[in-house]
Amino acid sequence: MDKPLLYGDPDAKIVLLEPADARDGFDMGEESSLIRSMTDVPFCHVVVTVTDWDRELSPWPAPPVFGKVPFGGEAKATMHRIETEVLPQFRGRTLLLGGYSLAGLFALWAAYESDAFAGVAAVSPSVWYPDFYETYAPRKPNARHIYLSLGDREEKAKNRVMATVGDRIRLFSEALAAAGTDRILEWNPGNHFADPMRRTAKGFAWLLNRIKEEA
Repeated sequence: MDKPLLYGDPDAKIVLLEPADARDGFDMGEESSLIRSMTDVPFCHVVVTVTDWDRELSPWPAPPVFGKVPFGGEAKATMHRIETEVLPQFRGRTLLLGGYSLAGLFALWAAYESDAFAGVAAVSPSVWYPDFYETYAPRKPNARHIYLSLGDREEKAKNRVMATVGDRIRLFSEALAAAGTDRILEWNPGNHFADPMRRTAKGFAWLLNRIKEEA
C-alpha cells in the first residue's frame, strides 16, 4: 500500500479516509476544496491509493458483471492494511470512511465489519454486488452515521445486475432506519458517471456536520 496522501488540516480531530484508484481521474485537492465549501468543520483528508479496484475493494469473489475479469474479494485484506498501516497515525481521532462506486460499497461493508469508523459515506455504492444486500441489511452496522446516495439514472443501466442498484439502495436505507441508524439517502441528477467528486464531497460534508451536531 502506497503512502497515503494528506489534504486539509493534518492536526484536525476528524479524519476522512478515502480509498481511490490513481487512474480514476479524481483531483483530491479539488475534492477537499469542495468539502470545505460545504462545511466549517476542520478535517484531515487521507487518500489511500489502491492499484486493483475490483480485487482490493470487493467483499468476496464474484463473477464479472462487465468485461471478463472477476472480482477478487480482498476487502478484508485491504481493511487489515488500513487498520495496521494507516489508522495508527490517527489514534484518538474521529474517523470517517467514504468512497465512490466500488469504494462506496467498501465503505458500506466496513460500516458492518469494522468498529473503527463513526460514520461512512457510501456514494453511488455498488449495492448491486451479489449477495451484499442479503448479507448485511438484516444486521445493525457499527457506524453511527451512514450517508447513501445514488444518481437518479443509475437504475436505468442496460446491465440487468447493475440496474438493481436503485431498489437495493432504497431497501438498504429502510433497513438502516429500522436498525435505528442515523442515515440519509440522497438522490443526485444523472447517471453513475455524473460529477462524482462533488457527490463524494457532499457525502463527507454531511458526515462532518452530523459529527459537529453530536459535539
